[in-house]
Amino acid sequence: MSGIVVFINLAGAVALLLWATRMVRTGIERAYGHVLKDKLRLAVGNRVTAGAAGFALAVALQSATAVALIVASFVAGGYVSSGIGIATLLGADFGSAFVVRILRHDLSLLIPILLLMGTVAFRASETRGWRQAGRIFFGLGLLLLSLRLIGEASDPLRSSQILPLLINYLSRDWITAFLLSALLAWAFHSSVATILLFASLADRGLLPPVLIIPMVLGANFGAAVIGAMLTKNAESAARVVPLGNVVIRGLGTLAALAVQLVFVVPSELFASHPGDAVVMVHLALNGAVLLLGLPFAGVVASLLERLLAKPVAAEAEGPEERLSALNPADLANPKQAIANATREVLSVCDKTEVMLNRIFELYETFDPKKMQRLEALDDEIDRTHRDIKFYLARISESALDEESAAQSQNLLSAAIKVEQAADIIAQNMATRARKKHDRKVAFSDEGWSELKAMHNEVVKNARLAFNLLVDRDVEYARQLVARKEAVRNLVRQSEERHLQRLRDGNIASFESSSLHIDTMRDLKEINSLVASIGYPLLEDEGMLRRSRLL
Repeated sequence: MSGIVVFINLAGAVALLLWATRMVRTGIERAYGHVLKDKLRLAVGNRVTAGAAGFALAVALQSATAVALIVASFVAGGYVSSGIGIATLLGADFGSAFVVRILRHDLSLLIPILLLMGTVAFRASETRGWRQAGRIFFGLGLLLLSLRLIGEASDPLRSSQILPLLINYLSRDWITAFLLSALLAWAFHSSVATILLFASLADRGLLPPVLIIPMVLGANFGAAVIGAMLTKNAESAARVVPLGNVVIRGLGTLAALAVQLVFVVPSELFASHPGDAVVMVHLALNGAVLLLGLPFAGVVASLLERLLAKPVAAEAEGPEERLSALNPADLANPKQAIANATREVLSVCDKTEVMLNRIFELYETFDPKKMQRLEALDDEIDRTHRDIKFYLARISESALDEESAAQSQNLLSAAIKVEQAADIIAQNMATRARKKHDRKVAFSDEGWSELKAMHNEVVKNARLAFNLLVDRDVEYARQLVARKEAVRNLVRQSEERHLQRLRDGNIASFESSSLHIDTMRDLKEINSLVASIGYPLLEDEGMLRRSRLL
């Protein structure tokens, strides 16, 4: 078999591995992402529980990078401290390594079963839960299939005349092997995929035992950098966690490489079989980093916060210029300019979701600092919204085709609706939270449960609506608009029950009556705004009548 054919087969198998890993992760995020995020936020009380929570979430998502982005958003939103966030990510690294260990078992029999289950689940029902379950099962089946294909595609490399020369050179130059492995992990954006590839190559004798430890260390260093690179343009609070992971995990891998260069620890010490040795070295490294890094998470976080803090002199001169994707140089290219605007609208969506989550925390326990942060987020949203409007207006001045013009209009409409939802939270609901605190009013247990149920439904719908800006899935748009009626029913039922509690003489309901009703209407209005983001997509598909879903 020619070298180019072998390379194409191996590259295709690796591509399938990366795609399958992404399919599983996105399926879990779409189906259970909000539940996992809420559980994670509640579980990170101290470093030990934070590490355990990060481990569990990484096992579920099969990606420590995804956990890094989630935790970074929590820290930026003020939900958890930077030290706790770093501890969570250290646990996620170990969880990701544990996933690799699970996938090393012989699961070939599960390939047809998972593919069949995924197909049946995806086609059995139109409901979102079933379709995402199908996506997860099918992705797992493809992941296991890709591992088999990598092994089969790499078999001909045993007779290669060039590969031994490269391997012999790297076997004598571990630093280069470390750097190449780090670059590969960064390019893959997945330590799981990188380590599984190395294990498969080691199984075929293509990765000699002497290279296992340097290559695994390099893959871990490269994987640590991924989160820092993805958040490089984020606000400083969000950058602390991934940078802290680079400091602790990165220094851990460099220290381990130094030890390896001096003492030459054999990989056979971890497992006799080369493929298993790759996985066990990876697992042992991340376990050691977790145990040794947890005590220093707070110290590293404090140092990074000081380093990333904006100088006082700069603050006195005026507000820092906002980083923006709205590049004026791209206005001559409408498609690129619209893509830039989409990124900015997504940043508005992220901030609005943080506000929507935080407002009910203020209802429950009022905190002036959190209120100030919420108001600051609303100010940021207003500024970004203004910039988006002007940028889109300048795009329309150039020659736009029909599709681009429609995209631009829909994007502007979505930005306006999200900004209006943020205003309702910052102006209406924040005022009610403050009144509730100042007047020492408490909702009845039944009333508060009803409001939380409505709030949870609106949060789910908001996430679904924001995802439509990236993934224009007609089925999701249909479900979003259909859920609008579900929220209306919740509001109607709660109004009826509230009225009945007033008739029954419930004192808590009497004292909180106006707050209860006004909060319900605010939530209903926010839900209507986010649900309407799905209208243009459904209208393009001919699925909308004037006032209801077909």
